[in-house]
Amino acid sequence: MNSDKLSQRLEAVAKYIPIGARMADIGSDHAYLPCYAVKKEIVPFAVAGEVVEGPFQSAKKQVLSEGLENQIDVRKGDGLAVIQPGEIDCVTIAGMGGALIASILEDGKEKLSSVERLILQPNISAVTIRQWMKDNGWELKEEEILEEDGKIYEILVAEKGDPVNPYKDFNKESLFGPFLMKEGSKVFRKKWQGEMENWQRVLAQLEKAADTKENQQKKEELIEKIKWLKEELE
Repeated sequence: MNSDKLSQRLEAVAKYIPIGARMADIGSDHAYLPCYAVKKEIVPFAVAGEVVEGPFQSAKKQVLSEGLENQIDVRKGDGLAVIQPGEIDCVTIAGMGGALIASILEDGKEKLSSVERLILQPNISAVTIRQWMKDNGWELKEEEILEEDGKIYEILVAEKGDPVNPYKDFNKESLFGPFLMKEGSKVFRKKWQGEMENWQRVLAQLEKAADTKENQQKKEELIEKIKWLKEELE
């Protein structure tokens, strides 16, 4: 992968970046995504944010080697601390866990006043992001699920709006993704078939465990999730 040929996962993220937006890529690693977006003339300006010294230096080196230092500002800082209020229209965060992405958004939400679009690609726990969106006035607009190199990824695209709009049953649909459920692709079915097998294994272990209040609650939650999932996969 490089800034001319992104991974399938990052290419999918890139296609949701609005033309002409000022973007910030948080956890940018080698800054491949902002370099790609600038070179393809999707965006005129980008911030590549990194909190870890090694990736920060890699991003700086990449931007300099591409001759893009006038259009891409590589900044070291934690999460949204690298941007100023009013500076950015679109934020991308890819390749992290859902809980970490949600915490980055929560910790820096005062920086999101001018941001019109969030494009988020969690490796796990997309449900945590959907919950954060609902709690903070972001409407889920689009979703995509894809498989690359044996791993399954989800992409969530949100804009400010009615956070309950895409949902009929939030508890159920926030777990699976309302748009992904509707599409019901092969990759979606593969992901959740695997999850069902995991849940059934855990449930079998809990059936043998001590009958505590905590275990009983876990069993009830798993039974409900398995029921939902069977309804989706049938």
